[in-house]
Amino acid sequence: MKVFALLALWATLFHQGYSNSLDSCRGRCGYGTDNSFSCQCNTSCERFRDCCSDYTDVCKAGATSCKGRCGEKYNSQNECHCNSKCGQHNNCCSDYPDLCDSGGGGGGDVITDAEIMAISETLYVLDSNKASASELIIDPQALVPDSQTSSKNDLSSGHLFQYLDEEALFSRPTYAALLAVLDNYDRMTGQAEDFSAQQLVEQEAFVKETMSNTELGRELFAFLYTKGIYASEQAFIQDLTMMWFGLYSRNNNKMDSSGFEHIFAGEVKGGKVSGFHNWIQFYLLEKKGKLNYYSHSFNGPWTTYPDVMGMQFMWDGYFKQVGSAVIGCSPEFDFALYSLCYITRPGKQCRLSLGGRELIIQTYTWENSFYGDGKKYIGSAFPATP
Repeated sequence: MKVFALLALWATLFHQGYSNSLDSCRGRCGYGTDNSFSCQCNTSCERFRDCCSDYTDVCKAGATSCKGRCGEKYNSQNECHCNSKCGQHNNCCSDYPDLCDSGGGGGGDVITDAEIMAISETLYVLDSNKASASELIIDPQALVPDSQTSSKNDLSSGHLFQYLDEEALFSRPTYAALLAVLDNYDRMTGQAEDFSAQQLVEQEAFVKETMSNTELGRELFAFLYTKGIYASEQAFIQDLTMMWFGLYSRNNNKMDSSGFEHIFAGEVKGGKVSGFHNWIQFYLLEKKGKLNYYSHSFNGPWTTYPDVMGMQFMWDGYFKQVGSAVIGCSPEFDFALYSLCYITRPGKQCRLSLGGRELIIQTYTWENSFYGDGKKYIGSAFPATP
């Protein structure tokens, strides 16, 4: 009877998400989901109930360092604390000033290039919604040198996108959320954007669908959380919404632009295309006959999706000299890569690793207006030449 009782107890714990006692968190505390283990040791495991049995003791309650704990909620079981109020109560961990107190800059641990490359590889693996070779077929056609990208010569007789399985891809929640937002913009700068209540809901839904409802988005949050950038998932979602969708003026003092419009939807300023770095928007406009693909000046080394290309094209009479984009990735992957790079390397080049190959993302901050406590909107982000 004792054997049966133990088996029953084990089965109960298994179904409750505590079956992972065979693996330990020793030496594994921090970000990252490792499927080779039966349990996890990152902040996401608390939400998904797949933490190792010693997660609390090893990574939380027993910890005397603030590494990976900046901004965490108060827990009376912890020996010391790493939130903004620990100084008032004189119970901060000894390394709180070095790791968490960055003078109000939103900092935390210094994020190294190696860490950024590691998390980008994780996101690459987790992109389960990317297009497969059977769902997307492209024909790059003409390749031109950098010296000829401004020539405005149509060197490609066919479409870039030869086939897309819309039924398979566009029915997925993150694709549907992106499609709902893409058609909300007036592409001309100098024309103020005026969003309806429904369109504002669509913006929030896109951020939540891509970042809260996908394993890829949750992994990005877990990484930024452990580095002390965000104290909660709610703060993460709110900041992304403002950073990407908050309006500012690119022309004529009108609230006519945002990071999302510039990068994902594309704009027209000064008689030419500005921004426009999303492959799905490219596909939609090419399909409607509003975009004419001319050539490409670089094509990444990847043999599967996502890939990277720099395209020359005409959009309803307006030319884009190099519209680089990550091709075939999911909306959440695109959004996550640009967000990762802007948050960790604002206004700089950001070195990523996708499938063992380096990709550089260039980001720009918007310097003329701010949100929140002096935070800067995203100005632009795009793949540099691989």
